[in-house]
Amino acid sequence: MHTRYLSLLPLFAIGVVMLSGCSEKASHSETTTDTIQAPAATASQAHEQQDTKNAEQKGLDEYGSKSLPLVSNIYTADPSAHVFDGKLYIYPSHDYEAGIPQNDNGDHFAMRDYHILSMDEVGGDVTEHGVALSVDDVPWAGRQMWAPDAASKNGQYYLYFPLKDQQDIFRIGVAKSGSPVGPFIPEPEPMAGSFSMDPAVFEDDDQQHYLFFGGIWGGQLQRWTKDEYSQQDDYPADDAPALMPKAVKLADDMLSMDGKPQDIMILDESGEPIKQGDLDRRFFEAAWVHKYQGNYYLSYSTGDTHKIVYAMSENLMGPYTFKGVVLDPVIGWTNHHSIAEFQGKWYLFYHDSTLSKGQTHLRSVKMAELEYNDDGTIVPYQAYYP
Repeated sequence: MHTRYLSLLPLFAIGVVMLSGCSEKASHSETTTDTIQAPAATASQAHEQQDTKNAEQKGLDEYGSKSLPLVSNIYTADPSAHVFDGKLYIYPSHDYEAGIPQNDNGDHFAMRDYHILSMDEVGGDVTEHGVALSVDDVPWAGRQMWAPDAASKNGQYYLYFPLKDQQDIFRIGVAKSGSPVGPFIPEPEPMAGSFSMDPAVFEDDDQQHYLFFGGIWGGQLQRWTKDEYSQQDDYPADDAPALMPKAVKLADDMLSMDGKPQDIMILDESGEPIKQGDLDRRFFEAAWVHKYQGNYYLSYSTGDTHKIVYAMSENLMGPYTFKGVVLDPVIGWTNHHSIAEFQGKWYLFYHDSTLSKGQTHLRSVKMAELEYNDDGTIVPYQAYYP
């Protein structure tokens, strides 16, 4: 099925605009959007136009959004963005209406497969490539295919995905393909020693790969405090150091861990670990790492306070010092993101629930240009006009 969309990337504007009258429908074939290019303008004209736009713009929908979904034929969430061979690929989870009541464990997020998005340039065509991996393909599968990530090495592509096994315990699986868009063939067992969810793979300057992961509440990280799974939650006291994201180097085969996962410490401005009760700064889920001007950035979701925040370090494995907010709360309960450089600019990839009119389990991926201050700190992004 090929669905046509109108898209416009305003000159110097932040974000990508996609307009569509298409209803939500899972597609198993590639879908491509069409693009209308903005006319050229001089720098002074562009700045004047942007000043006028900032003063008058009330948003691109009833929520005041600065950008609209990249695709609207399916619901997509939890975007992990990477550039492979000069092309941008986005690895999201795929939301759909499962009819499961909402609860704190996230049972209503009942995703069953992955659809990969790609584009050659920002503002250009966005292709949705159909099903890359399904829960039906995974021998050890139970339920809930949550936020994935991907990596490339020696011409092979690896999809890392969290999935509950048949005992309802989150594990991290790996699937391989000769193409960045799949189809991906999963390994017969989950990655040995894996637990919790939200895998994110970072490739360092020496081409070594590292896996970051973890999430509390429905992500079950609080059930692994004694190095084995417990049926009972075990959270630190509010005045004790918070549960931290985990990280481990990947082995050369990209299918296993080279060592044991360790805590990635997030410290406050005085050098003390962020406390469990510090809800505006403590780690909840969605760890992501990128590198900019020699510094490592660990960004993540604060969960029930609905922010994307970040910390910085000179060392990949930390400790990281908390710096501030990347993205304020969006429409919908969850906030999940990635950050990537593409064609000389940095972009923030995120989701919200504007397309579904606020249904928190039916989300859509968006993107916006990310800016830095002279000292390397991130300029917080506002997803909506006031």
